[in-house]
Amino acid sequence: MSKLRLEDTDVAHKRVLLRVDFNVPLASGAVADDTRIRAALPTIRHILAAGGRAILISHLGRPKGRPDPGMSLRPCVPVLQELLGQAVAFAEDCVGPPATEAVAALKPGGVLLLENLRFHPEETANDTDFARRLAELGEIFVNDAFGTAHRAHASTEGVTHHLKPSAAGFLMTAEIEHLDRLLQSPEAPFVAILGGAKISGKIDVIANLLPRVDRILIGGGMAYTFLKAQGYGIGASLVEADRLDLAGELLKRAGGKIVLPADTVVTDRLDVPARTLGAVRTVPVEAIPGGWTGVDIGSASVQRFADLLEGARTVVWNGPMGVFEIAAAADGTFAMARLLAQLTAKGAFTVVGGGDSAAAVTSAGLADRMSHVSTGGGAALEFLEGKVLPGVAALSDA
Repeated sequence: MSKLRLEDTDVAHKRVLLRVDFNVPLASGAVADDTRIRAALPTIRHILAAGGRAILISHLGRPKGRPDPGMSLRPCVPVLQELLGQAVAFAEDCVGPPATEAVAALKPGGVLLLENLRFHPEETANDTDFARRLAELGEIFVNDAFGTAHRAHASTEGVTHHLKPSAAGFLMTAEIEHLDRLLQSPEAPFVAILGGAKISGKIDVIANLLPRVDRILIGGGMAYTFLKAQGYGIGASLVEADRLDLAGELLKRAGGKIVLPADTVVTDRLDVPARTLGAVRTVPVEAIPGGWTGVDIGSASVQRFADLLEGARTVVWNGPMGVFEIAAAADGTFAMARLLAQLTAKGAFTVVGGGDSAAAVTSAGLADRMSHVSTGGGAALEFLEGKVLPGVAALSDA
């Protein structure tokens, strides 16, 4: 990586403005999943061990540029305190007197979490003055929020124009190195597994990966657009009608590299909010009943994909194989998680590309059996598309 790393930066006794990704789910006013907080711990501990002052900034949710008590970062404080084993101060704002006074009171080896950046519309607008006010809080900037690196916001890109040096934290470095290995030096056979709801969000990923991979296995809702493009009836399954021609073109361009499911789990009633299905059956992809909706890949598809993954040395997975939040439509997704865990144990390099796929391997209890599980869904996707991430490009060169 050509950017300055935290380990090559002197943070001893410095005020370190640290961009973290504490965009965590909340339930009844408490953190429901602390994965992203845990991911930032190595960087925070490194700063504290050097006697630095860690000033943490993050967003949470989409509060539309104004304070929203339901999206406060305050619930992260007790979680972080328990994980670090020390007190964590909290400021009621990320700029202005609440922030500057809290920073002034911070002792060496102390931790301070500032309130939600997105309570200010200037954050997402990458406002220069807002970025400067953030920068004034620190002496060094460290970005460890890979999940936001694809956004040119004040706290990811703007602040680097006012605060040097700007370095990559341990999580940011690990994310870039693992994903870059997929694009620059993958060991063959290289297989990509793509799922999720829509083909439109994965078009550029498919186009960028096609020259690099041996196979692309397609599941999830996006598979039905490809099946429809091949002339199959798909019942009431999800389809992007305006992407049918493109799906057909991708299949032609792939020259057999794109592999679709052999069968699918279908239901006559899908209620995602209630997490329920009506009647369920598994049918070949060419025999989906009219009015029925595809919700998962079937066992024949799992076997087809398993055969193609046999012996793979590099695997990247982004997007679930079905509506895995519903137990009756989760078997395909969890089966893929188990296959990747088995491949990892055999020495394959396996990367799960954030978002729902990361949630799925975590739900399956297999996250620690992958080579790398990305913390950034959108950022990981854009990296795999070959795009430059503003939050990475803005960091100081090594």
